[in-house]
Amino acid sequence: MKNIEVPALARVEGEGGLYIGVKDGKAVEIRLDIYEPPRFFEGFLVDRFIQEVPDITARICGICPVAYQMSSVTALEAALGIEVGPEVNALRRLMYCGEFIESHALHIYMLQAPDLLGVPSALDLAAVAPEVVKNALRMKKIGNEILKAIGGRSVHPVNACVGGWYRWPDTAPLKALLPELEWALEAAKETVKWSLSLPYPNLEIDYEFVAIHHPEEYGVMHGEVWSSKGSKLSVNEYETRYIEAHVKHSNALHSHTSDGGHYLVGPLARLNLNHEQLLPEAQKALRESKVKLPLTNPYKSLIARAVELVHFYEEAIALVKSYNPAGPAHLDLKLRTGEGCGMSEAPRGLLYHRYKIDKNGRIKFARIVPPTAQNLPRIEEDLFAIAPQLVKMEHETATLTAEHLVRSYDPCISCATHFLNLKIEDKK
Repeated sequence: MKNIEVPALARVEGEGGLYIGVKDGKAVEIRLDIYEPPRFFEGFLVDRFIQEVPDITARICGICPVAYQMSSVTALEAALGIEVGPEVNALRRLMYCGEFIESHALHIYMLQAPDLLGVPSALDLAAVAPEVVKNALRMKKIGNEILKAIGGRSVHPVNACVGGWYRWPDTAPLKALLPELEWALEAAKETVKWSLSLPYPNLEIDYEFVAIHHPEEYGVMHGEVWSSKGSKLSVNEYETRYIEAHVKHSNALHSHTSDGGHYLVGPLARLNLNHEQLLPEAQKALRESKVKLPLTNPYKSLIARAVELVHFYEEAIALVKSYNPAGPAHLDLKLRTGEGCGMSEAPRGLLYHRYKIDKNGRIKFARIVPPTAQNLPRIEEDLFAIAPQLVKMEHETATLTAEHLVRSYDPCISCATHFLNLKIEDKK
């Protein structure tokens, strides 16, 4: 029996392990053992007032709090039977741009690029390409500044509420970001070109891609749940096809389709399903890249993120220029018993919420389906695809190879900083 234990590594959020069971030189079992304790957000939302929910759910993730806030506010607004106006929605899109910008810049340059370039970390990358890292930090900071200007702070913003915003953000700090946004748009175009030069491992997977689709905008908060296999569902129908299940080896739930299949959410799914809704500069960057869609290599999600960076800088510029709020920042709420669903696209993929509320606006039931829970079974299957290589490698090489694949997903196991312990075992 052969066992390999590897210390947990950084650059993936959360704590877990990878188990590979080998028999007769072949991998027969692979498990992502997510051993980080459950966090019970759905449980302690019960009996909370609806306006507490956006600020609580934002604490689920420090990288994508906006997604949790937006999925929760849209679900609770559906439960109350209200619709916010175009100014509120535009500002929500702008804050979302900030989240995509800071998350994608971080992942591209600090998390995945070092893997592809064969260096241990972003610090090592800075030693050989200081301007690349310097520009990456500048690009990321712009996203953080958008969140701060709208939400009051760059981590866990606090201005979003059910029905709109607690207050309209001041115009001046947002307008002041325009020069940096214009610079970043050009930097993002160069990022797309740079992303094409990276050495990606060969791995093509026949995925079922799932993402929000809207015919008139790049799907983020509004639209239907589209699948590359042809399914098109409203948000209220999401749970009829996409189902969570407990697995004994993980404290994270795993999702599957109603017919037992596994699917992929995230940048590859969004780009493949929604590329026609990209804004003009992003369309041009994609066209000039000569990338053939659909992209089916998980490592090349970095390219999809790079194209999305162009889109979200481009959209942020347009939204900042047009920002001129008028009227109340939020609706007056009329409480009632109700149930509502909401969804949005976190940088890592589709995020679904469902709530039941009582006549006093208290939560009676909460369901939150994060993107990583939907991707975990798919990651395990991808690891099976490279397992024949892993079992023949030296311990250190096998570990790094497995980590690189997992990290290409940018999984958010939690807001911790460690993920993978690798164990390879011969099964008798």
